[in-house]
Amino acid sequence: MFIKTTKVKDYEYIKLVESYRENGKSKHRVLYNFGRLDLIKKDESFLKAVKKLCELAEIGVMKDAGVIDSALLDNCGEAEIYNYGYVAYLKLWKMLGIEEAVGYQSEKLRHCVSDTVFLMAVQHLLEPRSKLSTFQRQNRYLNLNEISLQHMYRALDRLSDDKEAIEESLFEHNYVLHGQTVDVVFYDVTTFAFESVIADSLKDFGYSKACKFNEVQVVLGMLIDTNGMPVGFELFPGNTSDGKTMPGALENIKRLRFGINRVIIVADRGLNNKDNLNLVKDAGHGYIMSSKIKGMDKKTKTLILSPEGFTVVEDGKGNEVFRYKTLPYSNVFKDENNVTHTLDENLIITYSAKRARKDQKDRERLIEKAKALLENPGKIDALNKRGGKKYIDKTEPEKPATWKLAVEKIEQDSQFDGFYGIQTSEKNMTATEITDAYHTLWKIEESFRIMKSTMETRPIFHWTPKRIQGHFVVCFLAFLMERKLELLLIDDKDELLSSPARIQESLNNLQIVAVNTDKGRMFIKAKADPLCNKIFQLLKINMPLNISTPTELFDRLKLPEEPSEVQLSLV
Repeated sequence: MFIKTTKVKDYEYIKLVESYRENGKSKHRVLYNFGRLDLIKKDESFLKAVKKLCELAEIGVMKDAGVIDSALLDNCGEAEIYNYGYVAYLKLWKMLGIEEAVGYQSEKLRHCVSDTVFLMAVQHLLEPRSKLSTFQRQNRYLNLNEISLQHMYRALDRLSDDKEAIEESLFEHNYVLHGQTVDVVFYDVTTFAFESVIADSLKDFGYSKACKFNEVQVVLGMLIDTNGMPVGFELFPGNTSDGKTMPGALENIKRLRFGINRVIIVADRGLNNKDNLNLVKDAGHGYIMSSKIKGMDKKTKTLILSPEGFTVVEDGKGNEVFRYKTLPYSNVFKDENNVTHTLDENLIITYSAKRARKDQKDRERLIEKAKALLENPGKIDALNKRGGKKYIDKTEPEKPATWKLAVEKIEQDSQFDGFYGIQTSEKNMTATEITDAYHTLWKIEESFRIMKSTMETRPIFHWTPKRIQGHFVVCFLAFLMERKLELLLIDDKDELLSSPARIQESLNNLQIVAVNTDKGRMFIKAKADPLCNKIFQLLKINMPLNISTPTELFDRLKLPEEPSEVQLSLV
């Protein structure tokens, strides 16, 4: 490890560089950028910190020049850089009851299991990597217990076996013990693909929401509360349709029933089928779901399109923003046993001119695609009903088939431009309360985005069902901590700074440099940005001093001075 000076145009830049070998070749990687040399010389706080370190180490300093006497640096050992930003998540790990939930199985194994799972979770939060790479890079974290690779893999099996018990323990700790009830949960489904074409009992081909149709996948259904905190999740085989995941979600709620009152499930139209609605009703819950108004009976569609009964909502200047009305609706259907069911619902219909313009533009794009397909009819048979084929009709059931533009279908769809429907079993709630609850569904869509982007849940480097399930438990626990930290910042009026990517960047930059001197080991803190100071303040964690002894540093961060040397068996 050494200091490297690089000249770019008229400036010199100072970097801390590490030398290493890869495939027999010597390479360098930058561990820390100190910045421009001319600015460093003017930075009084930095120079004071260096001088103070030299004083503690009894290294001479040229006082007039304000720089270290390089001839005396032989008394200082090589520097090591560690991340201590993970301590914020360590505090949340304990505060949210995850440490207890993960290690509840055996008092003897609690410490080992918790440390192992925490390392994998915090790696997802700060620098997503494979388990192998996590094992190889774990020494970047200040004073974390060393975890063997086999313990990581065995911990995934343990997490898979105890997933439901972990969810129940977390629910009790974060809701029941605080006297909180969950009356509304949001439910949605997404897919996670593997870099593989080999199907098994869990991984399979299906409709991919990420358009990775040539790869096997799993389907994830997640429940979150009104604050966006995850409550539970279920994994399904990759060929499971959205609608068929609902029974699993209801079973998840049933397991947590001791802390959940009657729940209103909010979901999008992909989960809205009559069997699902009946399941929700029979389970004693309610629902608010996007409605497929274009497929309703003729009488209901006439009432929807009628201009009568709307309440207009205006902005401060008296301009119409949107309008809405409530229609009583009897949802009658027969199940697979030919038994007739009737669901007594309200249908909330909204209309806005802005949505009408969007619907028209979306339809015009599909019409253009349909016309392009009609010019090359050989491609039409191979397509599904999505996209441009939606507006193409087969003229005759002959071979080869002939096609035409579906003019009648286009005219029918155009009548519904600007209209949107929400079905609900909650007849005591107002239309405004229903629409507000439904519009909050974006929180779960944001949750999936965070898991797929910031936390990089995929690519997934596991292939057996148990390891895959364990991997998603780790991601669930990591997301629970990340979301809690976001909410703490939002509650403190720092919403603009609370994005997952911003938090990840800030905590990754919390670095401390360890050097060995004649007076023992010393730690120099790198400059932290204001967001890190805010996070530590909210979590009641002391920031390190600019220069610390080991005792001072670990006392402020509430860490043991020496990591545990013994790794208990998970078997």
